[in-house]
Amino acid sequence: MRSEGISSFPSWGSWMHSRPTVAKDFLGSANAFATAVHTILEEGLLHEIAGEKVSLPQLKLLTLVAHTEPHSVGDVAAFMGVTKAAAGQTVEKLVRRGWLRRTVEQTDRRTAVLSLTKSGEQLLDAYESARNKRLNKVFRGLSDPELRQLANLLDRVSAEIINHSARPEEICLQCGIYFRDRCLLRTLVGRTCYYQRHRDRKEGRNIHPFG
Repeated sequence: MRSEGISSFPSWGSWMHSRPTVAKDFLGSANAFATAVHTILEEGLLHEIAGEKVSLPQLKLLTLVAHTEPHSVGDVAAFMGVTKAAAGQTVEKLVRRGWLRRTVEQTDRRTAVLSLTKSGEQLLDAYESARNKRLNKVFRGLSDPELRQLANLLDRVSAEIINHSARPEEICLQCGIYFRDRCLLRTLVGRTCYYQRHRDRKEGRNIHPFG
């Protein structure tokens, strides 16, 4: 009986052989999930709300401004991982379309502070409302605890991938339009994200190097 119990477990060699295959299957599933989210729940839904008037990177910029303190073009470039010239072009388009307000600082004419217009706020509200309705349908078969468990699993895997990189402290995962007040990934990686730092400043809280 004892020998049968031991033989029911895979050998160390077979475990080492199967683990990469299982891990690759997981990555394939994660990649398919990310593609579905990006194509259907982000770009597709945004197209239903605004047509060709606004792109996902532009929505990301508007969300950044909505959740945090007023930003300069340099702040936007750093967050989005683009050049100042590219960020400036995106800002210019949103200003022309009436979704973003650009105010020049009186003390420094070279600095322009960004804020949402009423139309920009309405666009974000419409997108969030449509997204909430869609998510209620997509996840109707899962309970809140199950969703939290899945989110925690993804965060732990992401944190492990980051921590095995050469310079984990320099990596930003660009969560974009999904800022979370309670983010396990932020805790696991051991630092405060871009959103959180600027939100703390906006709300006048003490800023710690790690959060």
